[in-house]
Amino acid sequence: MEVARGIEEIIKQTNLPLTVEQFMEMEREIYTEEMLKVQLMPGAKRLVEHLKKHNIPMAIATGSTSQSYVIKTRAHQDLFGDGKYFQHIVFTRDDEEVKKPKPAPDVYLITASRFPDRPKPEQCLVLEDSSIGVDGARAAGMQCVMVPDQRFECKQKNATMILKSLEDFRPELFGLPPFDD
Repeated sequence: MEVARGIEEIIKQTNLPLTVEQFMEMEREIYTEEMLKVQLMPGAKRLVEHLKKHNIPMAIATGSTSQSYVIKTRAHQDLFGDGKYFQHIVFTRDDEEVKKPKPAPDVYLITASRFPDRPKPEQCLVLEDSSIGVDGARAAGMQCVMVPDQRFECKQKNATMILKSLEDFRPELFGLPPFDD
């Protein structure tokens, strides 16, 4: 197992008094603890509620596993919990139909194909926070608005638009109904 070899090397190089299994358990605990603290991006709830109000279909195409997704969204069940907003979720690592992960276009094309009206890629708008996600969405032929994590330098040049915050998103620029306020 490639991961175990990498962990063995970390343990060896840092002289940690742990087994690979102990290291992996600690890593899972830390990951879970940190993921439970994940906050919504500013403007996310407003945008999702706005699109729902105007009957704009939405789905999630994520590189996360279903298990990781459950942890990350646990504190935000009002938005992610009951299928009220998102018609479906495609998990890159858990979905048998997804053959290649981002930056391949697979997850985006599959997500679009699962809407009842099967929109063409050019009719889809993707909101992304990662460069590999942007590259995958653009490879799928979709427009992509990137809202990068401000803690890191953004070198992405392929996005349709790059915003500092979802609060700056203007739906009308993409043929969607403008915000009411």
